[in-house]
Amino acid sequence: MSTTKKVSITAVAVGIGLVAVSACGSSDGGSGKSDSKSVTLVSHDSFNVSKDVLKDFEKRSGYKVKVLKDGDAGAAVNKAILSKDNPQGDVFFGVDNTLLSRALDNGLFQSYEAKGSDKIKPEFRVDGDKHRVTPVDSGDICVNYDKKYFADKKLAPPKSFEDLTKPAYKNLLVTENASTSSPGLGFLLGTAAKYGDDGWEGYWKKLKANGVKVVDGWEQAYNEEFSGSAGGKKAKGDRPLVVSYASSPPVEVLYADPQPKQAPTGVATGTCFRQVEYAGLLSNAGNEKGGKALLDFLAGQEFQEDMPLNMFVNPVREGTKLPKLFTEHGVTVDKPETLDPKKIADNREPWIKSWTSLVLK
Repeated sequence: MSTTKKVSITAVAVGIGLVAVSACGSSDGGSGKSDSKSVTLVSHDSFNVSKDVLKDFEKRSGYKVKVLKDGDAGAAVNKAILSKDNPQGDVFFGVDNTLLSRALDNGLFQSYEAKGSDKIKPEFRVDGDKHRVTPVDSGDICVNYDKKYFADKKLAPPKSFEDLTKPAYKNLLVTENASTSSPGLGFLLGTAAKYGDDGWEGYWKKLKANGVKVVDGWEQAYNEEFSGSAGGKKAKGDRPLVVSYASSPPVEVLYADPQPKQAPTGVATGTCFRQVEYAGLLSNAGNEKGGKALLDFLAGQEFQEDMPLNMFVNPVREGTKLPKLFTEHGVTVDKPETLDPKKIADNREPWIKSWTSLVLK
């Protein structure tokens, strides 16, 4: 959850012993410059993995994993494209279906079919026989709501896109900038899927008139502006509706002390857009062999089972068990909005341009 993007786990990631490298200080990316005993993963800020799971891979493979976190998913993808001739790492994780065509069209990845790809659910596989990317996880971008706010106001929380334009919810929603944030773009694409080419702009006019607030990224929206999150409460956020993920409620349970029996946040399941994240072997990777081993790991059972309570996303590998806390407090979205990848590729930039003119000016 590109962005890309999802949960406030930066401190947790630092605590589990990942070796983070800065964009200006890495000498392990770039053609021919990589230490063959190390492999570098470039990702958005929300990448996370359990310490023992990562160490198990390092022990089995013989590679030391370095993780370069490069901002929100949208920003990270753009940086990777700009540096593709001299990449900062060997594997990129976190490009999603909203940005995939941009990455592929710019030659960001080289072909490699990860071991275990045959276990990935067919609906998530893309790119035919080229195998430039490996599906890693899926999630649903949805509006989350602060349960206490709506209970105190004796107001039913919104259920659908249309509800968000009603006077009862005026000045309550905060979303992310579609041009800089993966969930912000996903929410825009959800409205385009729902209302079509001729209707989504009219919908956003209504949403703007109803006081929607736009901020740069997920971290600010969820952990500063949203009144229902632990971070938002500390920051005195005053927006009880936020664009986040269907899997965000378990976060508020897992990191609370003591843990509540019920999540303090809920999900408006009629506002969701399906997001799928991919990883790929970077073109001109310095350590291709290590990068391939790392992709095998990301598609493997151990990492797939580790993801839900670290990155709060759904595994894409068939037969992967989900943790009880994740299933108890997460929300299953039966009918999320979706768009054909070609539709996204053909319209993403014009839609973002129109959205920016319509909503931000």
